[in-house]
Amino acid sequence: MEIILKAVSKKIGYTQVLDNINCLFLGGKIYGIVGYNGSGKTMLLRTIAGLVIPTSGTIDFDGKRLHRDISIPPSLGLIIEKPEFLSYMTGLENLKQLAAINKKVSENTIKEYMRLFELDPESKQTMRRYSLGMKQRLGIAAAIVESPDLILLDEPFNALDESGIKEIRDLLRELRQKG
Repeated sequence: MEIILKAVSKKIGYTQVLDNINCLFLGGKIYGIVGYNGSGKTMLLRTIAGLVIPTSGTIDFDGKRLHRDISIPPSLGLIIEKPEFLSYMTGLENLKQLAAINKKVSENTIKEYMRLFELDPESKQTMRRYSLGMKQRLGIAAAIVESPDLILLDEPFNALDESGIKEIRDLLRELRQKG
């Protein structure tokens, strides 16, 4: 996959949130976007994900223009800000609901990913009782369970402890190695 941003800008009211962003992202790589709070990182990810239309500029995915040829990027896994789930359902039930949209993965695959993220798929604990770190882990699992070509994670390490951060980094590297 090749993603090309050309002169992408976004203005909201009188505020220039993104200003002439030019980037090339190639498949099979992990990129980090670094900046201070309020610098536009989340807006850039929302724009790449097709959730926000840029004021000017273009975003192409393998030669297909976002908001002209395609409405959203093909094969996208996404967390923007903090993951939200249905509070009265378990983690497994939430992931099954999401997986039902595309019908790409089985319940067994969902359970495997939950275990990979150290979450018990058999637990009857509802999301309302999940800690912030558990919700973050489930959010990342939700973003990658269907093996998308593009994964956009906005602050994926929020609420994770040091060992959790290392585990997630190692897992993402491993997934990259697998393609």
